Amino acid sequence: MTSFDDILEDIGQFGLFQKQLFFIMCLISAVYSPIYVGIVFLGFVPDFRCNNSAIEVLMSNCGWSVENEINYTVPQLDDSTDALYMSQCLQYDIDWNSTSLSCTDPLRNITTSSNNSLPVTSCTDGWIFNTTGSSIVTEFNLVCDDAWKLDLFQSIVNLGFFIGSVFIGYIADRFGRKLCLLTTLFITAVSGILVAFAPTYPWLVTFRFIQGLVSKGSWLSGYTLVAEFVGLEHRKTVGIVYQAAFTIGLLVLAGLAYILTNWRWLQLVVTLPNFGFLTYYWCVPESPRWLLSQNRKKEANEIIQDIAKKNKKAVPHTLQNLTAMEETGDKQIPSFTYLVKTPQIRKHTFILMYTWFACAVIYQGLIMHMGTSSSDIYLDFFISAMVEIPAAFIIIVTVDRIGRRYPWAVGCIITGITCFVTAFIPEGLHWLRVTLGCVSRMGITLSYEIICLVNAELYPTFIRNLGIMVCSSMCDIGGTITPFIVYRLANVWKELPLIVFAVIGILSGVLVLFLPETKGRALPETIEEAESLHKKDKTIKMNVTYLEVKTTD
Repeated sequence: MTSFDDILEDIGQFGLFQKQLFFIMCLISAVYSPIYVGIVFLGFVPDFRCNNSAIEVLMSNCGWSVENEINYTVPQLDDSTDALYMSQCLQYDIDWNSTSLSCTDPLRNITTSSNNSLPVTSCTDGWIFNTTGSSIVTEFNLVCDDAWKLDLFQSIVNLGFFIGSVFIGYIADRFGRKLCLLTTLFITAVSGILVAFAPTYPWLVTFRFIQGLVSKGSWLSGYTLVAEFVGLEHRKTVGIVYQAAFTIGLLVLAGLAYILTNWRWLQLVVTLPNFGFLTYYWCVPESPRWLLSQNRKKEANEIIQDIAKKNKKAVPHTLQNLTAMEETGDKQIPSFTYLVKTPQIRKHTFILMYTWFACAVIYQGLIMHMGTSSSDIYLDFFISAMVEIPAAFIIIVTVDRIGRRYPWAVGCIITGITCFVTAFIPEGLHWLRVTLGCVSRMGITLSYEIICLVNAELYPTFIRNLGIMVCSSMCDIGGTITPFIVYRLANVWKELPLIVFAVIGILSGVLVLFLPETKGRALPETIEEAESLHKKDKTIKMNVTYLEVKTTD
């Protein structure tokens, strides 16, 4: 009798077949990043002011520069951020066609109210945006009273992630990883194109929601598929680099956004690669682990032989006349109840759900908080993405020597502490704020990358994808409420969001310590194996999916 992990030792744990599969799956991870954080460029909000045709005529007649026009015609409230934004949403309620207006100081002789302030009113003729490019904000006028529509554009994709996480995880475990992967990739591609050509705002959010429903499913299905093809010794590296590919996607996105300043062209370019991924139908097989869990041993046998041939390994003698043991050969149907039915898996599920939530709130929140004061959105986005790369190296160095739990917990706690300290650093110490901001981003990235690795290691094969999707759905809830945490709490105190991030991060680090250490453990195949992960005796005999070999003399 032999397990699938034993078979991999014979045919190659990370041979040419696995390397090629891993490379093409990393492309999916890289292309997913524009969907996750593309709002930074698609929804870029430039400086703007009220449009008024009479002011344009006066500007032309007087030879004003843009700076002159702003100084003379835009209401100046005070220096606060909220007042500055409101001044862009208001205009002086005066007759700009009056011949009594001078070119040097047109408002000097205007009769004011009793409190010596000029009357103001809301913009009636749209807005002028100070940018050479375009975003959904400039095209659909998502400012002032309609500013909430930009938040909805980002929240709706996270809502799609959440709903999709529930049923796509079930589909992947019920009908197979490959079918789920190809289906979600196709719908992601089509909906992304529809977003690029959306004629109105309602259609824009509709297509964006559909894209959210399936895009995260393709990303996580790709990771699950790769993790189930490689051996134990390489599973860690595969998980980390798969996450790092997402970071590479961020760097590429920054460059593309700098070149393609029109949001429709940017959306189109980042979507097209998804159509190329449909060719994976011919080069990506179904997971043998999943096939064995579904009692489809003949198909698993054929794929294992193909892997051996690709890796230039001899077909193991143990694959001849292969059948599954009777007591483990029953087909196991995934169900949500398995995620909370037994005590250890139930504990894992609740902790992982909170940690996914915490990672999403802090990760997206730090990006949004940085963007509120960014002077160069392209450079700042690029730098913030670059600091994620060292996190991957830290994980590679530590998870096999120290384990998963402690680096993970330290990453969460350090993120929380640096957020708390940053909130009380004066604006004058900009270099220190930037440094701590980079440390915070690195720490939460480290946590984000480890949770994907550990989540797959805590569930048995027949509910592994379902467990990942359900737990990670909480990060979509976090992503949905993050804009409100960042922007609404900032109205109370600018640094209050950082205090919230600190509390969430430190609590997450403490809860992580209650999870079992999975370093050096085989992927669990049954409920019993997943329940026994908390035991310290790593030599305990586990009930794995065995293959019985019938030999002839």
